[in-house]
Amino acid sequence: MMKRRRTSIVTCAVAASALVLAGCGGGADDKSTAGKEVKPGEVIELEYMHRLPDGEGMTPVQEIVDRWNEENPEVQVTANKWGGEALEMIKQLELDVNSGSAPCLAQLAYAEVPEMYAKGMLEDVKDEAEKYKDNFSGAYAQMGVGDAIVGLPQDTGPLVYFYDEAAFQELDLDVPNTVEELKEMAVKAAEQGKYILDFEIDEAQNWLSGQAAAAGDTWYGTEGDQWVVDTEGDGAQVVADFWQEMLDNDAALTHNRWDDAYTKAMQDGELIGNIGAAWEAGFMLDAVVPEDEEGTWKVAPLPDFGAGQLTGPDGGSGVAVMKGCEYPAQAVEFIDWFNRQTEDLATQGLVVAAKGDVTTPEKVKRQFGGQDVFAELAKANESLTDKFPYIPGFSSVGPKMNDTAAKVIAGEAKVADIFAAAQEASIAALKDLNLPVAD
Repeated sequence: MMKRRRTSIVTCAVAASALVLAGCGGGADDKSTAGKEVKPGEVIELEYMHRLPDGEGMTPVQEIVDRWNEENPEVQVTANKWGGEALEMIKQLELDVNSGSAPCLAQLAYAEVPEMYAKGMLEDVKDEAEKYKDNFSGAYAQMGVGDAIVGLPQDTGPLVYFYDEAAFQELDLDVPNTVEELKEMAVKAAEQGKYILDFEIDEAQNWLSGQAAAAGDTWYGTEGDQWVVDTEGDGAQVVADFWQEMLDNDAALTHNRWDDAYTKAMQDGELIGNIGAAWEAGFMLDAVVPEDEEGTWKVAPLPDFGAGQLTGPDGGSGVAVMKGCEYPAQAVEFIDWFNRQTEDLATQGLVVAAKGDVTTPEKVKRQFGGQDVFAELAKANESLTDKFPYIPGFSSVGPKMNDTAAKVIAGEAKVADIFAAAQEASIAALKDLNLPVAD
């Protein structure tokens, strides 16, 4: 399929043109706010809503925040962990913004930022954020919407390949460097009752779009004042053909990523490899490797899907300042400090966006057989494409992709139909927000 011509690539997640955001409640013309005046001796209270895992062996978010509170008695922060699904958190935040009860700060996936800004749910804090820009990697741009900056980046989510080195050696499997080698190894493993791939229905949106990005696709761009959508490009075709072949040959499992069956397949040694997001490294082996043992899993680069040593995004998040926050300057100061607690955040499994080296946490190092995991993840971060922005409304694309992925497993659709569903859903999402879309 011939890709559409793009006169500009939207590298800050949404087109800079005010027309693209017109009529969406936020708008590119919103000005940074200086915030409420702080009276002498006044103690400022900020609430930070997050969804970090806070799992075993991790430095708890509350412990990090307590350290800030001890060092900054004039700005006290309360951390609240969201316990439900990410989509439900976004719905709750929208209700809270509308009622004037939203927290000052919230952890948001980069894909969620454009839509929330377009709906008027985020503050433009560019004047404050620019003070800390040099502390962060290129992910800083992911917190931008047009000319606005709504917060600071926390982590990234490049796709990598996880595999059980001991199991691979036992089956005489090579670590795949290309998609063709991945096919070959997957078939070879399946013939011996093992699987080095799992088709994740519940992760279709970010997982498959990230693979398409790694294959060289750019799904969203602009021509003049209009959005251009192309989710069925050459890269998507490579990804669709790959997975269709794996499913047709029974060379991949089909467990939902977040179902117990996925973890059990790893525990039983049935699933010995898979494509995953870098942030999974912090917890994926907790139920697989006993505390008193050393694991045999490893991290490798995502196999080449035809675009060279390139990987795509699956997740990654920043901390944004919510609409109505009375103290944006102090809020951004806290975000900068919190997001630069790299050693602590690394224990949460994050590939941190802040500059500087990160030591692999001892638990993760043990689980991955002594590998310097975070050094490998940093390499993946360096090969992460910078040509895969998101659209306002991207959250509504996921359910359509997931539903179609379920039909694929039921034999009612092909993998290529998932990308067709993304095309239709993306256009519908933009039109629902009254944003112009090119034919």
